[in-house]
Amino acid sequence: MLANYLIGLREGLEMALIVTILVAYVVKLGRTDVLSKLWIGVGIALVVPLGIGAVLTWGPYGMSFQAQEILGGSLSLVAVGFVTWMVFWMGKTARSMKSTLHSRLDSALVGAGWGVVVLAMLSVGREGIETSLFVWATVASTGGSWEPAVGALLGIATAAVIGFLLYRGMVKINLGRFFTWTGAFLILVAAGVLAYGLGDLQEAGLLPGGGVHAYDISRAIPASSWYGTLAAGILNFNPSPTALQVAAWFIYLAVVGYFYIRQHRSAKRPAPTPTAAAAPHAPIPS
Repeated sequence: MLANYLIGLREGLEMALIVTILVAYVVKLGRTDVLSKLWIGVGIALVVPLGIGAVLTWGPYGMSFQAQEILGGSLSLVAVGFVTWMVFWMGKTARSMKSTLHSRLDSALVGAGWGVVVLAMLSVGREGIETSLFVWATVASTGGSWEPAVGALLGIATAAVIGFLLYRGMVKINLGRFFTWTGAFLILVAAGVLAYGLGDLQEAGLLPGGGVHAYDISRAIPASSWYGTLAAGILNFNPSPTALQVAAWFIYLAVVGYFYIRQHRSAKRPAPTPTAAAAPHAPIPS
């Protein structure tokens, strides 16, 4: 539940920031007449991910075991791809998000302002779809338990409260540090989802090595124990993974972690100060 609470909190805070920026800019321009349209777009953006989550949860019933494993494994890999892209995208565009949304909103406000519906729907909906897909993958990895979904909803609710307080100026948080640390945590969670998805594809027979465990520490860390359950819920821990799952987990963490650290180190590096123009050389006397 903790992992999905943080996922919901992070993604929900991104959505809350987007809505806050859009609402504040519309009010600043005196176009309060389009606020209702903005909220229509936000409402659509929130309903669509719920629909996707419902389809993913109840749609596979009636499918064969192999088809369910293929679907679950494939969507887990897609979820890992989405979350990895989102983490790096946020690190790259966080500083320019406000100006980008303002410029897009200027275009959307032309005429009656119905473009605001589309802008709000796309800006918020992207985050919602990513969240629903990733949370669904973690729910599937825990055997269908509803605790991850409850954790994500609590995280989104917390983010909504924080977003309102930020809009009112009643609270200030270091958003850069928040997104940096939660991004690192999401990479760790995504590594577990990747391993789980590959395990599903192995069970479906699409990938080799299924059923052959690289090691088995289930006696030392039983899956039914409180600490085994906690590790599985937070990091998708598997006490008896296959060799492919272990290799994928380490490779993903090494590669993605390297580029993530590199991105944040370059972002903290101060810009070079402009050097004084070199004085023109005196002409060489003939």
